[in-house]
Amino acid sequence: TKPVTSVAAMMLWEQGAFELTDPVSKFLPSFADMRVYDGGTAAKPLTVPATEPVRMWHLFTHCSGLTYGFHHMHVVDEMYRQAGYEWDVPDDTDLAAAVDAWAQLPLLFQPGSEWNYGVSTDVLGRVVEVLSGRPLDAFLEENIFAPLGMTDTGFAVEPERQDRLAALYAMAPGLPDKVRYDAMGDAVRNEPRWLSGGGGLVSTVADYRRFTSMLLGGGEVDGVRLLGPRTVAYMAKNHLPGGQDLETFGRRIFSEVRFDGVGFGLGFAVVHDPVSFRTLTSPGEFNWGGAASTAFYIDPVEELEVIFMTQLLPSSTYPLRSQLRQLVGQAIIE
Repeated sequence: TKPVTSVAAMMLWEQGAFELTDPVSKFLPSFADMRVYDGGTAAKPLTVPATEPVRMWHLFTHCSGLTYGFHHMHVVDEMYRQAGYEWDVPDDTDLAAAVDAWAQLPLLFQPGSEWNYGVSTDVLGRVVEVLSGRPLDAFLEENIFAPLGMTDTGFAVEPERQDRLAALYAMAPGLPDKVRYDAMGDAVRNEPRWLSGGGGLVSTVADYRRFTSMLLGGGEVDGVRLLGPRTVAYMAKNHLPGGQDLETFGRRIFSEVRFDGVGFGLGFAVVHDPVSFRTLTSPGEFNWGGAASTAFYIDPVEELEVIFMTQLLPSSTYPLRSQLRQLVGQAIIE
């Protein structure tokens, strides 16, 4: 979902709706006067003022200081959970209310100083709503899904198509093998309480390939253009300060692979050193995945797009993504 939301935002950027250096508070006033965690407990945190505002590029690159409650890695993660934000949101909370609630919690670090996987793209989705004047689901349908012919992609699945849903599985603590996790997997059977630009979409391999083909084509597929080729190339560059990689600039979170030689662009991870990454791919590959082990990557050198649609939580259960590259890479002989 995150790359889709990022593309939506960059479509607005191409129209001049914002600059990457704009403070997010220009569009979301609740993000003015942000504070940063500096010690203490979740009940009594010590905070200091942010030395600079959260900017738009911070949202694209996850350098905002926002986090996820399900990380269970930091006091601020705990504060998210206490406020009702772990995998879901409190009852009767829409995207606008969730974003305002996150803005009242302290940031994990000073904006732009580190990388941390969090709700940044959800906030970006709210900016899309404000700038376009359309709900996120409507904007995505009208500007991405319909033009690309992605008829099976959205935030929910109607009853007449629910027999096509794949089952979600999870590795449960204390059990030797995976189990069905219908409690979470069935969420897409109903209209969502909030439109999560960071992880709310359901799709198919065929549909998502329309999206990746557009990216591989520099913003165009079959005569339908969403972005300019220079924009897509710019998104797929490493935007981390000083060209650092995620292993040195990021905070360690659940991940099935290390991130040596991997930076982050505007919505994607970007491989700039495959040797350090210890994975068979090309410099310039850009990619991302989902919490349930889904993944895609695009290798512009080999003109290759790969989509992997399993459904297994967490994504760190097996080294699926690195082995996927091994299997695909060794098959290329010309």
